[in-house]
Amino acid sequence: MPMLKNKVVIITGAGQGIGRSIALRLTRDGAIVIATDITGKENETLNEIKSLGGQGMALRLDVTDLRMAEDIAKKVYDAYGHIDILVNNAGIYPFKPFLEMSFDDWYKVININLNGTFNVTKAVVPYMIKQKYGRIINISSIAGNVMGFAGLTHYSASKAGIVGFTRALALELARYGITVNAIAPGAVKTPGAMQPGSEEQVKMMEQIIPVGRLAEPEDIASVVAFLASDEASYITGALIIVDGGWTIT
Repeated sequence: MPMLKNKVVIITGAGQGIGRSIALRLTRDGAIVIATDITGKENETLNEIKSLGGQGMALRLDVTDLRMAEDIAKKVYDAYGHIDILVNNAGIYPFKPFLEMSFDDWYKVININLNGTFNVTKAVVPYMIKQKYGRIINISSIAGNVMGFAGLTHYSASKAGIVGFTRALALELARYGITVNAIAPGAVKTPGAMQPGSEEQVKMMEQIIPVGRLAEPEDIASVVAFLASDEASYITGALIIVDGGWTIT
């Protein structure tokens, strides 16, 4: 039996990249996947889910809108009677030197990456408490948690905030049978990272990373699948680094 059979999972930022790979991996593991995004690409992900024989929904979600997140959580709960897994993946990482960064630049990243994680979690947790079961998995980053990156002060702050949020929330929700964990990817082959002209930078990174390659989105999805399963029922408040050994030295 698939390890996530009939588990209902909500994934933010599921239209492409890591979020899309998570959606397809959890579909293969038997989950009912609710693919959310603000881009419209969530519909493409749902089509792929269905092509794998899976089921779920594609819903537009602006993670900065708490009311919209609450409406979606209610819609999913009303449809299936339970919400078992939440993957907070939606995020942006526009490069901008700090000295050129406006408050609006700063706030946009914090609002999507950190406030968005709060909003969707806030909307879903009451249903998990009601059923005395839940898995919350937050996609953070090595940025801000293990190392710094010039031009990403806003992103680094948001991703470090997600880890603090994860650890504190894990303490509050453990009594309800809910685990809360975070994953910190290193460099991943996503559409945003693999822009035209980035080939030379990718080659340099491959020389730095001990395993000799960037992560595939599926590498992150595999860790999500484990944390979402009952195999990880004794893990909470953890930050799992998935970077091919980049930050060992």
